[in-house]
Amino acid sequence: MYQPPHFIETNSDVLQALVRAHPLGLMISATPSGPVADPLPFLISVGDDGAIRLRAHLARANPHWKILRDNPDSTVLVVFQGSESYITPSWYETKRETGKVVPTWNYVTVQARGIAQVFEDSSWLLNQITELTATHEATREAPWQVHDAPAGYIESQMKGIVGLEIEVSELSGKWKVSQNRPVADRSGVAEGLEKAASGQVMAGLVRQYGKLD
Repeated sequence: MYQPPHFIETNSDVLQALVRAHPLGLMISATPSGPVADPLPFLISVGDDGAIRLRAHLARANPHWKILRDNPDSTVLVVFQGSESYITPSWYETKRETGKVVPTWNYVTVQARGIAQVFEDSSWLLNQITELTATHEATREAPWQVHDAPAGYIESQMKGIVGLEIEVSELSGKWKVSQNRPVADRSGVAEGLEKAASGQVMAGLVRQYGKLD
């Protein structure tokens, strides 16, 4: 990932928080015939040894898991996309001063690299889907739980999936949120985003990383 110094984010807690908030990662593997990519919902955890791990499952009918199984030493890449917004030059004070501005795009993203291990064990799969479900049902008034469905049905469904765990060797983040612009431009971007229905999160990031508050 291209990383200008302005935009590098190295705080592991911040990077992990983005993954938890935007868990649908795009997993990419290299093959002799070209890259293969699949979006998967991941769980992220940190072990007692400090190692960061990503866990997920995918359909058994998806050949991607066989690529991982047959290439156990190959590194996979998982991309997590956070908040993103188009930035119009009209928000820049520099536009009024010189006109020498162009549009851009603000975004935050995390990339994880590591070796993937495949799991077909039913107990591993049950633990993974139970935790995944509990994580995303937690805020509901009446959370659905895996054991709400008949046990036989869950067993049959698990036969159609394969689990994977990635021990992360590199976690990198890019927070491109107008830090490279003059203070007046950053303020204009934050104010412009705050007026947009979908711009609140990015506006907050521009203020935070632009040291406007």
